[in-house]
Amino acid sequence: MSTTVDLIALLKSELRSAGITYAALAERLGMAESSVKRMLAKRGDMPLSRIDDICRVLNLDFADLARRIADTQPLMLELTLAQEKAVVADRILLVVAICVISQLPAEEILATYELSEVQLVKALTQLDRIGIIDLRPGNRYRLKVAKGFRWLPHGPVMDFFRREVLHDYFAGGFDGESEMLMVVHGEIGRSLASSFRERLLRVGQDFSNQHLADQKLPPEQRRPYTIVIGMRSWLMAALAEMLRP
Repeated sequence: MSTTVDLIALLKSELRSAGITYAALAERLGMAESSVKRMLAKRGDMPLSRIDDICRVLNLDFADLARRIADTQPLMLELTLAQEKAVVADRILLVVAICVISQLPAEEILATYELSEVQLVKALTQLDRIGIIDLRPGNRYRLKVAKGFRWLPHGPVMDFFRREVLHDYFAGGFDGESEMLMVVHGEIGRSLASSFRERLLRVGQDFSNQHLADQKLPPEQRRPYTIVIGMRSWLMAALAEMLRP
């Protein structure tokens, strides 16, 4: 319903831009002006056949109009449980999902990973059906998740991360070029804890923005890095076991 309402609003805007009045549109559609006014009211009940008719009057492509509506929809901050389950159920789909969330173009995914074009197209089609991307011609896509996107804290993807990724990640020495590992423990005021959390979120967003900006660099000038940012009200077991009751 809401998408149809948005589509009607866009059609009305296009009619105004083209200088086509309700009376002129009614004449071209062979309808009464009062019927056109009711049809373009914000009720979201216009039949698709009439939308096609108005598109022809405006010389617009319906697919392009629908794409413009999709581009205005709010981006998701997290996936649903069902979406995450679908992603982790297939290893190829998970790899491609991680790539598209990093906004890697299809040609770079193919050049980087051992995937055939058929496998990539199948995965992109699945991600479109799941609702993570809007797949477009030429294997281009529009991501439907926001910059501040995060996986569900106790969802399937983070469970996979804890089970198969976390140990491997922290097993490294963190002593390579531009690498670091820092563990800081302390007690701070609760209000300041929220402030630190926001600053850490900005670090993650800055990293994501830089990743997108550096896509224009040739591959040999880029190197993959992974930032894991965490903050918990927590004591390690060695300290917790020694707390006074």
